Amino acid sequence: MDLGFIGLGRMGANMVRRLLLDKHHVVAYNRTSEKTREIMTEGADGAFSLGELVGKLARPRAVWVMVPSGDATENMIDELLKVLEPGDTIVDGGNSNFHDSVRRHAKVTAAGLEFVDAGVSGGIWGLKIGYCLMVGGEPEPVKRLEPIFRSLAPENGYLHAGGPGAGHYVKMVHNGIEYGLMQAYAEGFEILHASDYTLDLAAIADLWNHGSVVRSWLLELAVSAFSQDQDLTQLRGWVADSGEGRWTVQEAIDKDVPAPVITLSLLNRFRSRQDDSYQAKVLAALRNEFGGHAIKTE
Repeated sequence: MDLGFIGLGRMGANMVRRLLLDKHHVVAYNRTSEKTREIMTEGADGAFSLGELVGKLARPRAVWVMVPSGDATENMIDELLKVLEPGDTIVDGGNSNFHDSVRRHAKVTAAGLEFVDAGVSGGIWGLKIGYCLMVGGEPEPVKRLEPIFRSLAPENGYLHAGGPGAGHYVKMVHNGIEYGLMQAYAEGFEILHASDYTLDLAAIADLWNHGSVVRSWLLELAVSAFSQDQDLTQLRGWVADSGEGRWTVQEAIDKDVPAPVITLSLLNRFRSRQDDSYQAKVLAALRNEFGGHAIKTE
């Protein structure tokens, strides 16, 4: 089927490639034209303005927006509302806050168009193995776009999760859980790394993927990372967060749901960005003041 696709970053470009493998007609657009020209060499129909993109799509049109969440997504949707027509559909496939998705649904439908929010998981591996899709929106536009969703997803990897905002809500919690899983693996492997034994962390991670209750795709990725350098000497222990963990913790607070693991995993990411923690300095100073405990100075 026809699909306009906006945003050709590492994830977006691979999503277009996967759709092309299933013979969909994809009209691709990117703010920087070099990426548009690149994907055109692989079979996509390129567009160098939103007007050109809209003109190359059959009605009712569908346009997938895959740009950074926040202002970039908001501005792109506003621009699309100027060139699309009633009956067309906008899909937000970025990591948007579900509150924004609910609001955008109201704005878009007020203009006579449809809005679908799609939480997408799979990262740079999605081209090969498919993307897990958590979709929110009204039944009719979601049903109409199912050929796109099923091409992007592996078998059983697509779900219409619920009404407007539900796709991004489920993706938010998905990422919150991911924070906790990653933190547990990180702590466990640090203990193994600090052990008096000489341990092969790649071999252990691989072992645990065979029959263990902690087996997972994340462990498969750990095998790859440890196989290159189990000391991870080329990496800094600086960990970003893209927002979903914060939103999950806030939702837990709003719903009176205890979520200590996810919360502490998020806070540990904040700690990773401090070259020297002032909190730790206060703790050291207090221990020294009340007990004369040893301290380290610059």
